[in-house]
Amino acid sequence: MAMLRPGTFALTALLAALTALGPLSTDMYLPSLPDIAVRLNASTAQVQFTISGFLIGFAIGQIFYGPLSDRYGRKPVLLAAMVLYCVATLACAAATSIELLLVGRIFQALGGSGAIVLSRAVVRDLYSGNRAGRELSLIGSVMALAPVFGPMAGGALQIAFGWRSTFFVMVVVAMLGVAVVWLLLPETLKTRAAEPVSFGSMLASFGIVGRNPVYLAYLLMASTAYAGLFAWISGASFVLQDLYGLTPFNFGVVFALGAVGYMTGSTIAVRLVVRIGLDGIIGLGAGLLTLGGLGLVASVAFGLSSALSLVVPMAVYLAGLGMVLAQSIAGALTPFPERAGAASSLFGFIQQTLAAGCGAVVGWLLGQSAWPVAGGVAIMGLMTLLIWLASRSLRAAGPGHS
Repeated sequence: MAMLRPGTFALTALLAALTALGPLSTDMYLPSLPDIAVRLNASTAQVQFTISGFLIGFAIGQIFYGPLSDRYGRKPVLLAAMVLYCVATLACAAATSIELLLVGRIFQALGGSGAIVLSRAVVRDLYSGNRAGRELSLIGSVMALAPVFGPMAGGALQIAFGWRSTFFVMVVVAMLGVAVVWLLLPETLKTRAAEPVSFGSMLASFGIVGRNPVYLAYLLMASTAYAGLFAWISGASFVLQDLYGLTPFNFGVVFALGAVGYMTGSTIAVRLVVRIGLDGIIGLGAGLLTLGGLGLVASVAFGLSSALSLVVPMAVYLAGLGMVLAQSIAGALTPFPERAGAASSLFGFIQQTLAAGCGAVVGWLLGQSAWPVAGGVAIMGLMTLLIWLASRSLRAAGPGHS
């Protein structure tokens, strides 16, 4: 069977599907969160922590996969990560307490994090600069199908079969992914790292990457923008179902409407990035992040009672995220062709850690109001715009600028 060739849509679609594994693992079970609280006799904060715990595991896992793949190749490390994901997801499906579900979610994240790190590293193995930005945006627009269809599928599964069915479906999807990677994904690493993988060598690689100011600027923009998404994810299920009265399936539909914004932003970025460059797309995206965040604040401040009054401004925010995220990753990874795995790992670790922290704070503050969600999203959107403005000259002068 022939391997997938670089530059083909089939390879892009595979990388997008692998990247979507993480979002799918959270988005599909969001409609089930209130039911999980009842079935496992857990509080809202405990159930919400299965999201934050997942993000923590996702962050920690990303630290290791990049350096390991720089040494041993992308494909074998990716296969090992996906097998771990399958086993942990089965454990989630079988959990009999909220504590067991949390442990399963952390290990699920440790496996799933390999897919996103290694997909990015494969892109950097094959492309750079604006071309990498276009490829990552294309992956983003395909990947955006996960938060569009994931919550709707999860809502339907919840109503028909209960919350455990969602995890069984995730296992089947991941097992299909293992088969496709095994059969069709080529090894893209050209030159393997000479030094053996050790704690010291990993720190050295991260030190080289982390001292690059251009890398740090892109990293900060992506991290704050992404944290706003998890302020929304952490609170949306409880706010829209408990406060706005949506059923699990209707929540899935409304959540998916917001996610269409991400697909729209990614599609616009694919079309425009070669013409206006990474910086232009990120600036446009940062403006939309701010606009969407302020729209959420206005909706809560004026006491609007329709769920769409939250979802529409969030769709604007997500359109901005679809522009900022892929271009920031491309800008950050471009200066490091020989350390694409390590650069991707450090990027993912910091991005996910900030998102986990933001989500945990929102979950802790959740009560009888949507203010924690709206405030978290607005603050992160505004911070992204300020970082973009403050770092423009730095990025223009740096090696990552295209």
